[in-house]
Amino acid sequence: MARWTTANIPDQSGRTVVVTGTGGLGFEYALALAKANATVIIAGRNPAKGAEAVARIRAAAPSSDVQFEELDLASLASVARFGDRLKQSRDSLDVLINNAGIMVPPRRVATEDGFESQLGVNYLGHFALTAHLMPLLRRGRDARVVTLSSVAARQGAIDFDDLNAERRYRPMPVYAQSKLACLIFALELQRRCEAAGWPVISLAAHPGVSRTELLNNAPSRESFEHWARNNLSFLFQPADRGALPTLFAATAPNARPGGYYGPNGMGEVRGWPAPARIPPAAENRDTARRLWEVSEQLTGLELG
Repeated sequence: MARWTTANIPDQSGRTVVVTGTGGLGFEYALALAKANATVIIAGRNPAKGAEAVARIRAAAPSSDVQFEELDLASLASVARFGDRLKQSRDSLDVLINNAGIMVPPRRVATEDGFESQLGVNYLGHFALTAHLMPLLRRGRDARVVTLSSVAARQGAIDFDDLNAERRYRPMPVYAQSKLACLIFALELQRRCEAAGWPVISLAAHPGVSRTELLNNAPSRESFEHWARNNLSFLFQPADRGALPTLFAATAPNARPGGYYGPNGMGEVRGWPAPARIPPAAENRDTARRLWEVSEQLTGLELG
């Protein structure tokens, strides 16, 4: 694959995109897609940050069609309200980028619905969001769902006996579980769209290791993440470069349904968009079916 950049994004005129997350990678996705003439809806929980993101994009692309909508992925009720607003105001949706997330809070925190926060925000919130928006996506043109995973997914395992880390909470393994769940979801969603004959494709992507707010909000001074952020920052790629695999998955005509994309450098830490290595745990179909069933039970939603 040649060096793919934002200059390769096809014209997105007439396409509507929802991006979760107002800063970091989410901002880069929204900016690039707005510059490519998409109608962009930035969804996040902080209206002030959302307004700032919209203003920055309009300053960089004065003719862009971009707006903010409030969405708290830690609240299934907020996700439902967001879905209802979109279904009332739009007939279709062309791209959903499931991006927003939190990383390794030092202590276990529960969402409004009682889920461990990383599982709840990174995965279950996006599972619910996709379920609510699927009717719009099914009426979209070349509709795509792109779900963000992470290099951390390689170390992940789905602990069905303690999925919400109620008995034991370890920040990084729980984060890795949430990102493995995102990857499993993306692959299983593609299989289910094919089985149902839905005109929607599902893909996954990861940004390598990028300088984003997610990393900046990682835990305390005593953590490895804090040390790496301050001593190994030269290894991290800028957010606009880390955004490229997801933008490729969202727009490239040759992005493969069910594909997984990341940087092409050593260890997939940095580089240009390329097919990423899928960890064996993400390819276990029994795990995928069980996770899907549990996710429907926890969210109270059916998705296919």
